[in-house]
Order: sequence, then C-alpha cells, then structure tokens
Amino acid sequence: MKTSLPLLPLAFLLLGACAQEKKIDTKTQTESASKVLAEQKIAEAKTIYDTNCASCHDTGMTDAPKPGDTEEWNKRMAQGFDVVINKSIEGFEGKKGTMPAKGGNENLSESEITKAVSYMSGRLK
Repeated sequence: MKTSLPLLPLAFLLLGACAQEKKIDTKTQTESASKVLAEQKIAEAKTIYDTNCASCHDTGMTDAPKPGDTEEWNKRMAQGFDVVINKSIEGFEGKKGTMPAKGGNENLSESEITKAVSYMSGRLK
C-alpha cells in the first residue's frame, strides 16, 4: 500500500486530463460570423455609395431619393427591386429629374450598383 501511495497524485492527474471537453456553441459562433459578414457588406456598400452616389442622393438633387427616406424608396421599390436596379444601371429620365447610367460612373459594376441601391433603400441589413 505504501508503495502505491506516490502513484495516487499521478492517477488523479491522468483522470483530470480525461475530463469532458467543453462543448463549443456553434450557434453563437455562426451568429457572430454572420453578423461580421453583414457588417462588412454594409461597410462595402456604404463606401460605394459615399464615393459614387452621395453627391446627388445626400442632397436629393434631381429628385434623387435620400438614403433612409423610407417613403420615397418604397415608391420606387413598388416597381420591383430589379426594375430599380436596371434603371440605376441604364439610367432614366423621370418626371422631376434624371438618373445617369451607373450614376455617371461607367466603371461601376452591376454588383456595385446593386450594393449601393440596397444600402440606400435600407434593404441591406
């Protein structure tokens, strides 16, 4: 018995190492990752807006709807999101104003236009 007594702390140490692992909360990790991705999309869309669209849309120039103006964006979105995107890409002449094709920047991609419109209309969250 005396000879096995020194082995007792070693046995406890080994048993402690076999303790159950903490479960990883994958739901929380997924929600956190989704939130980060959403914030990145919003930041990217805002950058596109700030550098290409803000000069007209912030001021409402030529009847351009301002970001966050739910009433004005709802009127436009009633046509359908795809119609609004196509008008933003191709340009159009409205009753009160004009929207140049791609907001006057022919280098903008359709994806960038879609992100900017999503940002302005509040659809990007």
